[in-house]
Amino acid sequence: MNAPTATNPVKSAMRTLDVIEYVVANRRGAVAQEIASALAIPVSSLSYLLGTLVEREYLARAGRRYLPGPGLERLRAPQSAITLEDRVSPLVRALRAELNETSSFMVRRGWEVEAMVTEASDHALRYAVDPGTRRPLHALAAGKILLAWMAPDEQLRYFAEVLRERLTSATRIDEAQLRADFTQIRAEGICVAREEATVGICGVAAPVWIDGELGGALSVAVPAVRFEAEMEERIRALLIRSAAAIQGD
Repeated sequence: MNAPTATNPVKSAMRTLDVIEYVVANRRGAVAQEIASALAIPVSSLSYLLGTLVEREYLARAGRRYLPGPGLERLRAPQSAITLEDRVSPLVRALRAELNETSSFMVRRGWEVEAMVTEASDHALRYAVDPGTRRPLHALAAGKILLAWMAPDEQLRYFAEVLRERLTSATRIDEAQLRADFTQIRAEGICVAREEATVGICGVAAPVWIDGELGGALSVAVPAVRFEAEMEERIRALLIRSAAAIQGD
């Protein structure tokens, strides 16, 4: 098969661009039937495409009309104007698409870790987490990433103040054990937590550094029955690549 060229474009990509450009050119917006007729796109195909563009906010819907959405503004916004959530969301979606396992970006909230962005696997057996969900730092791979790079004085305060609950038989709550984990995490740049927060679920996480500060952690949660050595290595590589992409390395 020949590689796509300027004269042999990828049809779905061209359709997407055609729809966006057509809507932008119509200041009053455009209805689906009008777009379909103007661009010779079957209504059935267009319906799915418009829904996706609205979901991603490249288009907005006002009644029956489609208008340019805020996502187009983000594409040309300076980096300083893009929120952390906007910045990480495409990469979380990409992780989920490549692995078909639940992928998240998590941040610290006090002595807990919160899912800021999450995309669920479509496997029947999966781990699901809603945005805004908070869990203890010591039990999740992402939480242990945040603890591992915590300033020493703050770590001391954490161990002094936090009563660490044993959520499963694998949960590590002893300070010496956790500090040994932190040393390994900092050395490897990755954390693997095997059924420490939820029985039957393994997590892998990597730190995301933004302007020299730890902004959060990318994580992937996988049922233990699918968490084989090959899968673990693949997740590690993708997390490191994705974290580097956010950091701009």
